[in-house]
Amino acid sequence: MQGVMDQQEALKAAVGKDRLDRMFRPRSVAVVGASSSPAKIGGIPVDYLTSLGYAGRVIPINPGADTIQGLPAFPSLTAAPGPIDLAIVAVPAAMVEATLEDAIAAGVPALVVFSSGFAEIGAEGAAVQDRLAARAAAAGVRLLGPNCLGFMTVAERCHATFTPVLKLGQPEPGRVGIVSQSGAFGAYALVLAQRRGIGISHWITTGNEADLGFAECVEWLARDPGTDVIVGYMEGARDGDRLRAAFRACRDAGKPLVLAKVGRSEVGASAAASHTAALAGEDAVFDGVFRQYGVIRAESIEQVFDIAYAAAVSVLPRGLRAGLYTVSGGAGVLMADKAADCGLEVPPLNEATQDAVRALVPFAGTRNPLDITGQVVNAEGAFRQALGLMARDGSVDLVVSFLALTGQSPVMGPRIAEDLTHVRSTDPGIAQFAVTVPTEAFRRQLEAARIPVFEDPNRAVAAAAALAGFGQRRNAPPSGDMAIGPALDIPPSSTEPQALALLRDAGLPVTDFTLAQTAQEAGAAAERLGGPVVVKVVSADILHKTEAGGVRLNLTGARDTQAAAEAILASARAHAPDARIDGLLVAPMTRGVAEVVIGVQRDPAFGPVVMFGMGGVHVEALRDVTFRAAPIDEAEAMRMIREIRALRLLTAPRGAPPADLGALARLIARVSALAAANAAGLESLDLNPVIVGAEGKGCVIVDALLIGR
Repeated sequence: MQGVMDQQEALKAAVGKDRLDRMFRPRSVAVVGASSSPAKIGGIPVDYLTSLGYAGRVIPINPGADTIQGLPAFPSLTAAPGPIDLAIVAVPAAMVEATLEDAIAAGVPALVVFSSGFAEIGAEGAAVQDRLAARAAAAGVRLLGPNCLGFMTVAERCHATFTPVLKLGQPEPGRVGIVSQSGAFGAYALVLAQRRGIGISHWITTGNEADLGFAECVEWLARDPGTDVIVGYMEGARDGDRLRAAFRACRDAGKPLVLAKVGRSEVGASAAASHTAALAGEDAVFDGVFRQYGVIRAESIEQVFDIAYAAAVSVLPRGLRAGLYTVSGGAGVLMADKAADCGLEVPPLNEATQDAVRALVPFAGTRNPLDITGQVVNAEGAFRQALGLMARDGSVDLVVSFLALTGQSPVMGPRIAEDLTHVRSTDPGIAQFAVTVPTEAFRRQLEAARIPVFEDPNRAVAAAAALAGFGQRRNAPPSGDMAIGPALDIPPSSTEPQALALLRDAGLPVTDFTLAQTAQEAGAAAERLGGPVVVKVVSADILHKTEAGGVRLNLTGARDTQAAAEAILASARAHAPDARIDGLLVAPMTRGVAEVVIGVQRDPAFGPVVMFGMGGVHVEALRDVTFRAAPIDEAEAMRMIREIRALRLLTAPRGAPPADLGALARLIARVSALAAANAAGLESLDLNPVIVGAEGKGCVIVDALLIGR
């Protein structure tokens, strides 16, 4: 049965891909609402398709005209000669549903809908859009839009758009694909790409995404043989599973995906939702999922195209170790600082390499950055030899060379370019990046050798770091088997003892505990345990016990524990007079190297996501946490651990041995599996703190807050 289902899914995917291929590489394009005026929305795509080199058939549809811009026009799609691969819809919103019916009857597999007046205007428009999407899906017709700017397939000169950008000149064909949820931003990005000399394969804007969305367009580009790098502008996502599939496809294809994702702030997230009707998830979750799949998140549109340019030109760095090669000591320090900010290592060169460089240039600073100084111009061949020594040193994976103004020099420029390209051909495994103010000839020569050229050293280092990070993610071992967590019967709300019991039954390491009904019973429990204990109020109505005075630590003996328990009950009742008090939890004090938090929350896009960070009462204030979409394996959990800023509290705690990171990674992975298995019934889970023992001593969950849906 499973084999039959897999075959059906494969067939469905193949049919879907064929329809997208026909959409984005159509042999015939109809324009519904075609106009004789090349200045109107219905006339612009006719003009572009007929005047800018499109080789397929162009079929204007307009019941009120016999010809449009010199082409025979037809009253409807069913009246036009077929087959028609793509229909551009440029009619008022009220006519779009009738146009869809005409397309279905004519056997048109794909529509690009320019028309506005749908979900972006409110509930009434959204209802019409939903009806349109449902009808298209039932008929197997794919829709791009509505309220979109269309797309371009540049090599085939298929300009299914009304953007005025093409009036400034056609984009050059290339291997960078652009997908944008915003038409205006997409047009702006296209202009910037043109100015940077970046060749484009496809340019796609998705608009309201009634059917075809950002994720599916990215996934199509990941499988497109004409695209090597993908640039995206994203405001939000409704379908996290589809988005993860797109990210996975890019990673598996080895194609860098560079995203500008807006909505970092609460104000920004609100603006994104009102602009596109897309649901913006918590931005920190998106960050974590991006890291999970090797998506490169850029901080600015400038950085988007820095990285896209570098990815289109350069080979991927083998690792994160940077060699900084410079003719200026100050520039070397600048690049070293930026490398540290971007997560690159700048390791010292081997002593033999340093000795060999000093033999060439006695005044060179040889550690790394390698500063060969301006004196190199007086030593014939020294620039090439020193650069080659760094590339072959074995301690670096990429080289960023600061060349000052030599790229402009009619004397030095050609020689330096030849040196760089020679080393690049001699050591092809080392990615190289050059920094100078180049002539066009200098730039072209280096780019032909797969060496990107930047004018700003910091931007060069940042782009190199982004590609190095992607390369690390791409080359990481594939995810291992992820355990399937047990299904739990999760109540809408639970007390801490109930939550701990559920987690214990699921096989997670939970502290021993006793539920006492009175302060006297709490004292007796402490007497039995013998050592220091913690006592906490038990109430489903008091979620944050510390704030209610409901926690006491390091209690010893029956008398002290009973007195503390009485004080806890009094404080809790004063804090929340209407709260139901179910007793007191008594547990042994657990000590370890550090306290961490492991949590699960339901994200509107990705479903259950797992969180990790340093724990305790300040977790919300510090926000030193990272996220992943569940489930994950232990290797991914270890990457989460190593992302937090306070990592040294685990790896090199003052006066204590390192924490048991292996046990911690196993616990994070098991919690993620539990979350995935209980996605339908789990709203949130907060394990804070989890006590991490010294290496080999494991982890213990000492507090749990569990909320069902």
